[in-house]
Amino acid sequence: APRLSRNRVRWTGARTANQIGTSEMKEFEVRPNPDDPRLSVPVSGIDHEGKSVETFVVTERPLTLFLNGREIVTMMTIGDHPDLLAVGYLLNQNMLRPDDEITAIEYDDDIQTVVVRTRRQTDFEEKLKKKIQTSGCAQGTIFGDIMEEFDKVKLNPDARLRTSWLYQLMKKINTQPSLYLKAGAIHGCVLCREDRPLIYMEDVGRHNAVDKIAGYMFLNN
Repeated sequence: APRLSRNRVRWTGARTANQIGTSEMKEFEVRPNPDDPRLSVPVSGIDHEGKSVETFVVTERPLTLFLNGREIVTMMTIGDHPDLLAVGYLLNQNMLRPDDEITAIEYDDDIQTVVVRTRRQTDFEEKLKKKIQTSGCAQGTIFGDIMEEFDKVKLNPDARLRTSWLYQLMKKINTQPSLYLKAGAIHGCVLCREDRPLIYMEDVGRHNAVDKIAGYMFLNN
């Protein structure tokens, strides 16, 4: 997937034609970058013993998402993968279909805005009127008909999960350099195949980390 790191970036084109199976991906194909100075800042404070300390705190910034010409939502995020977050959010909110063609992704860091453009014309006037405020450690917003899709999800009854895979995954993920190890107070999600972690995303909200993984999967088939 294209990386959006400069102040103004325009990406055009359909999803990559190279369909890479998870068996061909290397471990941590995408991983956190705790050394990125945009993602955390040092702060001075006093510890529990009254001593002066310097520690790192994860940054959080707004990102306003547009789908074609329509403003959808403003998300709070660390801002490391705005393109993947935007696409994954739209996909998980049922605003993008699996067969949609994305013609452009435009990101402007100065105004903290990302625009996703599709070949198909979209109109979500009615959908945007029905919002659900989610519960949990932080409030979030989802749109009405997403709840109706949950009953359609069917897991493979033949899928097997080994405890040995879980032990290996926990060890690999917990020792991988991350914002969590550097600053704490952040959520992480990992896409895995058996005992191999493939895509590791972090964000202030776990749903953002999930959306970024979904965006990567969509843009890379």
